[in-house]
Amino acid sequence: MKLIIPMAGRGSRLRPHTLTIPKPLMPVAGKPIVQRLAEDLIRSCNEKVDEIAFIIGDFGPGVEKQLKDIAAELGAKGSVFTQGEPLGTAHAILCAKDCLTGKCMIAFADTLFQASFDIDPEADGIIWAKKVDDPSAFGVLKLDNDGFITDFVEKPTTFVSDLAIVGIYYIKDGDNLRAELQYLIDNDLKEKGEYQLTNALENMKQKGLKFKPGEIEEWLDCGNKDAVVHTNQRVLDINKGTNLVAENVTLNNAQIIPPCYVGENVVLENTIIGPYVSIGRNTLVKNCVIHNSVIQENSKIENVVLENSMLGNQVDCLGKIHELSIGDYSKFTI
Repeated sequence: MKLIIPMAGRGSRLRPHTLTIPKPLMPVAGKPIVQRLAEDLIRSCNEKVDEIAFIIGDFGPGVEKQLKDIAAELGAKGSVFTQGEPLGTAHAILCAKDCLTGKCMIAFADTLFQASFDIDPEADGIIWAKKVDDPSAFGVLKLDNDGFITDFVEKPTTFVSDLAIVGIYYIKDGDNLRAELQYLIDNDLKEKGEYQLTNALENMKQKGLKFKPGEIEEWLDCGNKDAVVHTNQRVLDINKGTNLVAENVTLNNAQIIPPCYVGENVVLENTIIGPYVSIGRNTLVKNCVIHNSVIQENSKIENVVLENSMLGNQVDCLGKIHELSIGDYSKFTI
């Protein structure tokens, strides 16, 4: 089976962090979002994935190598394709048309999930969905009484369903999907200004293919800073029984309150971190108290108290040490 991961978006809601790296390569609990997504899918689906195709923007050769290395770690061939301009989900997937053959799974690298991705071999396709309070911002599914999908509706302005499409799809016949995607492009069939995957799926359904919904237990968004910090917290919780602290971390009068991820060659001095903190490798943290935050690699953090924060790579964050003399019953904020 092929795993196809479109990830060409600019990640504008996550700026300034996405000015230097694409959003799917942002780390969550020590691993890039896209790596965790691929690992979860491959671990929980009942099909062997022999190739992972990444559709990216103009992110450069370093990103391409990193993605191919991720695929290799998962025992699959890594292929990288470029989407030159944002023309919609159907256009993005068709950029990897060489991989649209046989059984395919498509996963957009914006979110992480808790779900079972078991594949029904009798189904022509599976579209995973999650019930949401406000479906107007999503594509949604309508089902018949037998549980098969009857309609795909993009961002409905009136209520038709609360089953939001989360961006993970299984297609039994990738060649068929490729032909339908190409038909949309060739005939310039757009919806809301873009070529939509749901329109191709609708054409397939009209020709007699049957699609089933898959159930998502938890949908973890990575769209902005607060969402990434929350997702980091949830992933650390899920992996609470795993040792996520590197063996060569240096602790000088420091405490780690689990769950936390601490990368290689991190130095913690006169510091308390946790719970729910991730710190990338080669980072120095001195005279700090840090809770529920994500700090990336090769940074220097001194004399600060951080909560619900996100710091990038190569950051110098230097506060001041205050000398205080405060009497009884005082309230004081620095």
